[in-house]
Amino acid sequence: MHFRRLEDAELSNTTAVVRVDFNVPRRENGSISDDTRIDAAIPTIKFLREAGAKVVLLSHFGRPKGEPKPELSLSFLIPVLRQKLGEDISFSDGINATDLNAPITLVENTRFHAGETKGDEDLARQWAALGDIYVQDAFSASHRDHVSSAGLAKFLPAFAGLAMERELDHLAQALENPKQPVLGVVGGAKVSTKIDLLSNLVTKLDMLAIGGGMANTFLAAQGFDVGKSLCEHDLAGTAKDIMKAAADSGCQILLPIDVVAATDFAANAPHRVCGLDQVAAHEMILDAGPETVEGLLDAIDRARTLIWNGPLGAFEITPFDTSTVEAAQYAGKRVKNNGLIAVAGGGDTVAALKHAGAADNFTFISTAGGAFLEWMEGKALPGVEILRGDLS
Repeated sequence: MHFRRLEDAELSNTTAVVRVDFNVPRRENGSISDDTRIDAAIPTIKFLREAGAKVVLLSHFGRPKGEPKPELSLSFLIPVLRQKLGEDISFSDGINATDLNAPITLVENTRFHAGETKGDEDLARQWAALGDIYVQDAFSASHRDHVSSAGLAKFLPAFAGLAMERELDHLAQALENPKQPVLGVVGGAKVSTKIDLLSNLVTKLDMLAIGGGMANTFLAAQGFDVGKSLCEHDLAGTAKDIMKAAADSGCQILLPIDVVAATDFAANAPHRVCGLDQVAAHEMILDAGPETVEGLLDAIDRARTLIWNGPLGAFEITPFDTSTVEAAQYAGKRVKNNGLIAVAGGGDTVAALKHAGAADNFTFISTAGGAFLEWMEGKALPGVEILRGDLS
């Protein structure tokens, strides 16, 4: 994928307005419980500073709904950023950064302004006046047509930051220009939340394994009794349409051929492995069975590229995490030993792969959530589209 990178920009003696994602989780005492998003922004900030640019940082935090709310101020990040960057950080609580002589300025929560989420051009002009170039480094916000995520590109030349660059390169490697065969693993609770995703993937992949609760909907559509399992029976027609589209595109759908059934949704609940036609009316399917897992591992062996979204079973409770853990660990080994390209992201995916102890072995794991899913659905992301093409 071609897009404008920082290496294409003239950075010396400029001020870069950088969209970062500092929407970090906080504990009740105010401390940050996970600083992954902050760490992701540090390389871009350092790159700009080393190239001779000043930096103005824009980020949202929480959902203030267009009104200043002290509890959602970004000021708590100042000491954290000073420690991580080793430079003085100024803080501007208004639109006009008052101390642009400082090397780095953090501007107050972008969503304190009602115009932010509406793409207001007057607000875009005011923020654009803070710098000379715009750097989009928050892929996680790139699916929003907000001022700070895309609108600034109307008034400043736009470039991808290093975190954005890494994300786009890996996604292109997985879906736009992949090594084939390509295997998709899609799990989760409901088909209804992933219709667009499944419909797009079956036109692009060689194999698609469907697991989790959504697999039950496909099984029911094929006439199997899934008992008390989570199942969207009203989407049987949709499931059939997706399977037909897959057949027309030459994409092999991999559904469970055996399952783990239990009577209670609880850790270590009594359970049994059974065939698809053996699920009792009072039972629920909570995981894929061992034969299904073996089939998935065989598919991973055949694949050269793997795209993973969502858990395969009730991974939060043992032993119904077995299929997710075994498949994720095997994929991780294939990455290390056989050169498999494995890209994952969206929803509970990160938690599931961390639970399996396989996250560090994947080629790339996106923490972007909604933006990752919309990319995989084939949708154009406003914060990515502004980076395409040459500057006129």
